[in-house]
Amino acid sequence: MASILEEYENSLSRVNFPSQSRGPGIPLSGYVNARLEKEMPIFNKQRIDFTPPENINSLVVCSNQLCMSLGKETILRIDLVKADQPNQVELGRKDEFKVHKIFLDPTGSHLVIALNNSECLYLNRNAQKVRHLSRWKGHTIESIAWNKFQKNDTSTGPILVGTAQGQIFEGEISTAEGGLFGTNPDQYFRYLHTLEEETGPAPVCCLEINCGYENRYCVIATTRKRLFQFSAKLTEGTEQQGFAPLFNQNMDDLPSIQEFPGNLGYSEIAFYTQKLRTYPMSFAWMMGNGVLYGNLDFTRPDSVLTDLKVWEYPSNDKPISIVITQFHFLLLLSDRIKAICTLNGQVVFEDIFTEKFGPLKRMVKDPGIGQIWIHTERAVFRYHVEREPRDVWKMYMNMGKFDLAKEFCKDRPECMDMVLAKEAEHCFQIKKYKESAKCYALTQNYFEEIALKFIEAKQEEALMEFLLKKLSNLKPSEKIQVTLLTTWLTELYLNRLGTLESDTSKRALYLRTRDDFRGFLSSKINKECLSNNRASIYDLLASHGDTEHMVYFAVLMEDYERVVSHHCQNDDYDEALNVLSKHKDKNLFYKFSPVLMQHIPRKVVDAWVKMGKKLDPKNLIPALVNYNQSACTQINEAIRYMEFCVYELRETEQAIHNYLLSLYAQFVPDSLLLYLENAGTNANRIYYDLKYALRLCAEHEHHRACVHVYKVMELYEEAVDLALKVDVDLAKSCADLPADDEELQKKLWLKIARHVVQEEKDVKKAMVCLSSCNLLKIEDILPFFPDFVTIDHFKEAICSSLQAYNQHIEELKQEMEDATLSAKRIREDMAEMRNKYGSVDPQDKCSGCDFPLLNRPFYLFLCNHMFHYDCLMQTVVPNLPQYKQLKLEDLQKKLLAAALPSKSRSLAKDEDSISLGKGQKSREQIKADIDDIVAAECPFCGDLAIRAVDKPFIDPQRYKEEMMSWL
Repeated sequence: MASILEEYENSLSRVNFPSQSRGPGIPLSGYVNARLEKEMPIFNKQRIDFTPPENINSLVVCSNQLCMSLGKETILRIDLVKADQPNQVELGRKDEFKVHKIFLDPTGSHLVIALNNSECLYLNRNAQKVRHLSRWKGHTIESIAWNKFQKNDTSTGPILVGTAQGQIFEGEISTAEGGLFGTNPDQYFRYLHTLEEETGPAPVCCLEINCGYENRYCVIATTRKRLFQFSAKLTEGTEQQGFAPLFNQNMDDLPSIQEFPGNLGYSEIAFYTQKLRTYPMSFAWMMGNGVLYGNLDFTRPDSVLTDLKVWEYPSNDKPISIVITQFHFLLLLSDRIKAICTLNGQVVFEDIFTEKFGPLKRMVKDPGIGQIWIHTERAVFRYHVEREPRDVWKMYMNMGKFDLAKEFCKDRPECMDMVLAKEAEHCFQIKKYKESAKCYALTQNYFEEIALKFIEAKQEEALMEFLLKKLSNLKPSEKIQVTLLTTWLTELYLNRLGTLESDTSKRALYLRTRDDFRGFLSSKINKECLSNNRASIYDLLASHGDTEHMVYFAVLMEDYERVVSHHCQNDDYDEALNVLSKHKDKNLFYKFSPVLMQHIPRKVVDAWVKMGKKLDPKNLIPALVNYNQSACTQINEAIRYMEFCVYELRETEQAIHNYLLSLYAQFVPDSLLLYLENAGTNANRIYYDLKYALRLCAEHEHHRACVHVYKVMELYEEAVDLALKVDVDLAKSCADLPADDEELQKKLWLKIARHVVQEEKDVKKAMVCLSSCNLLKIEDILPFFPDFVTIDHFKEAICSSLQAYNQHIEELKQEMEDATLSAKRIREDMAEMRNKYGSVDPQDKCSGCDFPLLNRPFYLFLCNHMFHYDCLMQTVVPNLPQYKQLKLEDLQKKLLAAALPSKSRSLAKDEDSISLGKGQKSREQIKADIDDIVAAECPFCGDLAIRAVDKPFIDPQRYKEEMMSWL
């Protein structure tokens, strides 16, 4: 539990913190900072729970290794990772000496102990005994520049040592064994240089060595009033030879010496090295009248010190020690510490120590961990640096360094918003309106206020920039805001374009603005919004009369109907057709083809042909029928497209063929008959309407075409009647068509003959008709001749007819003789069959059951297969057709009825005679009928065996039963 005194000390320290709260007023940001816990201070003090057995003289910390000098001859080492295991080493000196200073390298491995009697001791982290540095004897050590580039646990590498007499030595300490003349740790110790002030040599208060770019080494050394720089490029591989080349240069070639008039009697310089870097970024030098601080740039060829500033001490209180962090340097006074911000030079932290633990002695910083340590003679304190950059953004913002401010508040949106608002306001005040608009768009400030601000300043371009940036930051779900901004931006663009278009001197600006507007319309982010509100955009474009961008916007929205309609209204039919051809929308082709066909028929048809089967020709007929009788080009193009559909696309739609027929009939009659003949004469494979074609051909008096249609319709009489009006040969070709109907064929030829005889009165031509048709005889056409015709005109025809009759009679006689001979041979074969027989041996067996044949009635076939009657029935009946099975069953019933026992033989005879008298079959005849069904052929050699090839051996219905019988 903390004591009352410690609570008082903590409250006293907190009283001195500067206030972080804002004054009342309108906040710059739309964010609300709702922190539930009180924020920890940047420098958070903690007293170490440690009571030293003796007074603390010196303390150093590096890499979590803490070493302190206690009393006269004790060194206490604590590994802070294992703080509960301290290590105490006795120096073992009996003379009256005191520890002057202790120095620990950055790795925490090498400890140098400087005594006030000009001797030095060395203690390695892995050793329990100090070793004497004999070569260092006679020098009071004030500072050491450790080698950070060749460090290890056993050797320090070349290091620089500064003495109270102003001398700088180079040396090396190593614990490695194997030396020729003993095991002294100091390998060498040689003089390099002496630092002087106006009064002569001065103590080397601080030394620091660093390596920058391209192997360029730089040594910074300070005395009480002066700061020296020594730099040179060392050849790679020669670093182990030492740093002598840095000090062997001409003093005139070295950077200027920083000197200040004040003198504390001592000075101290501190460096800040960022993590993962090997050289420091900034420094702070505590000297006589203040603190010189700035940045380090090792790429510069002259002085590495840049951005130098001086912070003067505010009172007579002189600091004891200094350390530097990323954005602050801390001064240790006798009873307090102060933290001064390096950005603005303001004291941001002050912590007062009570007198309980005595005056403060020294402050050091662990360069690897970043913790700050302070000790008195009886106590040790540690400061943790908590989120040091937390308020840096605000300082950079107030300094006008907005880019740096934004770097330090990337993960704090409320701070980023304040920085952006401040930057936007700053840009607005210096009239950088576009930059201001970009920043305002990223803030949470009220949209209306910012928009009105630009409107009042008449900065329309900046307003557009603000709206564009704001639009790009909106989420897709914020549809209302997106719609409003998109519509407003469209209006602003159109206003600006209208203003610039009338000013020829601003043509380049107009073109640039036009490209920006088109980019805005075609943006993928705005596409959905523009598509949903296209009616409003069209209205805006129309109100400004901007037809160019109306067409452009319609193309973006894929509203090609509006684009084509616009081109047609402006008589730009070629461009309209180009749009249709490019996007290949069949519905637009159907809609606009009638208009385009009136003006550019050839190009339209070419476009149709390129579309091919993507268009339905039936839907293009309205565009084709809308022509003038005098428009020859339109008609020819219509015929060309219809022919393409019929011959190339193989179109079968009846309307297409009918329309092509009508075009042929009206304008190209020479092609009509050719088309009909190519279509064929099979009515089932003809795609035009026959009745419509007949009416069309008759209407335009195309008789040959009508005859062809009659032939296809199989109206041969009408075809012949019409053909006789045109050409007798055409009629003859029609008369031969009904080849299956000789009567009709003869009738048609009689029509032709009558026409030739009665109309043309040409007997010779009539005789030619007689010879052309075998169905006509001379007697058929004689009634058509007039009475005055003499027999000489058809004498040859009569002779030919008589000769044909005689030949026919002879053929009939020959046929009769052949028939008589065939009947005679059949009767002989029947008689021979009646006398044919076969022999059966007593040992012969039935082919069906393999039992003796003679035991029961049997059948003998010519192939020598023998079957019992019942075996033959079992084999044949299942394979008989259904109707024969029914007939056989009926005959068996009749045979059974005829075999009933009679009372007497005479009665049976009477019944037989009665039955015969009634016309019923006898038993013998029934048996013969049964034999005709059952014994018509051998079941093994006849068709029955062939038909049974694909039948299974076992009936499917009995298959399961048969399978079970085998188990």
